[in-house]
Amino acid sequence: MAEPSVTPQSPPSRRSVESTAFRSALEVIRGVEPRVADAIAAEVADQREMLKLIASENYASPAVLLAMGNWFSDKYAEGTVGRRFYAGCRNVDTVESLAAEHARTVFGAAHAYVQPHSGIDANLVAFWAVLSQRVERPALEKAGARQVNDLSEEDWAALRADFGNQRMLGMSLDAGGHLTHGFRPNISGKMFEQRSYGTEPTTGLVDYDALRAAAREFRPLILVAGYSAYPRLVNFRIMREIADEVGATLMVDMAHFAGLVAGKVLTGDFDPVPHANIVTTTTHKSLRGPRGGMVLCDDSLAEHVDRGCPMVLGGPLPHVMAAKAVALAEAGRPEFGTYAHAVVDNARSLAEGLLRRGAKLVTGGTDNHLALIDVSSYGLTGRQAEAALLDAGIVTNRNSVPQDPNGAWYTSGIRIGTPALTTRGLGAPEMDEIAGLIDTVLTAATPAAAAKGGTSKANYVLDPAVAEQVAARSSDLLAGFPLYPGIDLS
Repeated sequence: MAEPSVTPQSPPSRRSVESTAFRSALEVIRGVEPRVADAIAAEVADQREMLKLIASENYASPAVLLAMGNWFSDKYAEGTVGRRFYAGCRNVDTVESLAAEHARTVFGAAHAYVQPHSGIDANLVAFWAVLSQRVERPALEKAGARQVNDLSEEDWAALRADFGNQRMLGMSLDAGGHLTHGFRPNISGKMFEQRSYGTEPTTGLVDYDALRAAAREFRPLILVAGYSAYPRLVNFRIMREIADEVGATLMVDMAHFAGLVAGKVLTGDFDPVPHANIVTTTTHKSLRGPRGGMVLCDDSLAEHVDRGCPMVLGGPLPHVMAAKAVALAEAGRPEFGTYAHAVVDNARSLAEGLLRRGAKLVTGGTDNHLALIDVSSYGLTGRQAEAALLDAGIVTNRNSVPQDPNGAWYTSGIRIGTPALTTRGLGAPEMDEIAGLIDTVLTAATPAAAAKGGTSKANYVLDPAVAEQVAARSSDLLAGFPLYPGIDLS
């Protein structure tokens, strides 16, 4: 009997595989807690329909998202590659090694530590690595001890006191710094005696001469560079010169702009990795990976950084390290460089569109991925502007501006960024139109009267017709740049 003929089947497309994977995952979740599945699907729908301009957010690829949902979540893996406190970690060793390898290659770093769960964890690892190198080690050598458990009670008490008697110098919050750079509400401010350097009052730019003078006077153990709301570039060569002059360790927190470093937008004096002793970052902002942190350092700090667990970290998250490895592999591809350059081009286009319409921007523009609108020129607080824009389908976050009269809660600024919308493919023409939509909303919004007279820093009034018009145009604009187009969750 003749064999039946078989028509060759084409392999499924990547998009159809992705769609099937996510639909199947939701069905599995729905079988246990349908409200969680519904919330996940609703979040995708919201992100597809709203203009995401939060500078610290992005869209991870399906490969990165899927890499987080796997059996690595079931593993304990305290320690480092090849030196675990639990057996059965050979596959964890593989993904952690791959993530570190990709990080070293992408950033040109001597050493990479990919275990931190977040940006604050990465900073804590960095702080304590420096304390370990520069405070603990000399104390151990002086006492003739191999480790802290070998110290006498007297020597241990002296070392503990010395840990708490160190200084940190970082950028002030209203100039664009971050809470984790030594400010009192954060644990870093409880660990260190901290002082801040600001920006030049007229230009809003870092004043390196003033910074040098402050460092000479304060003599910090750690000089912190990096920012979360500074729209210009930082010269890390000069920062290292200042640090060396006063005997400080230069730490750079590049959580916001790591993708611009990976994509070779920031090079030479503006690339922190060749200049800093230690560099920290998140992996989910401009780097476009999973939520998590990472530390890069020179060889002198590597052994101290690798003690992040159990020093300040709990057990590593192997499933997230797997996703970091995927994201860092993506960041090493040529197309990521194209993306990173487009992020900056789009930020400049957005800033120029706002300036042309009369908006006031801190420093008068941007050189990186973000811009900061001083919304006091619209008669609004940052909280009012943030809420009004959200009503119109534009997602931003309020942020302090230099010498902000409204403080850190109500603020006078709105921070906007382009990493997420650039991932979706929007370009300069769309950025100019978005600038117009932002200006339309902020011009139409007015402060609401407070209950006891006057005006409220929180409440606002926005004509619903304006909100609906802008939201509809935002949705129409995004329809031409679909998010996860191959994934159908219906």
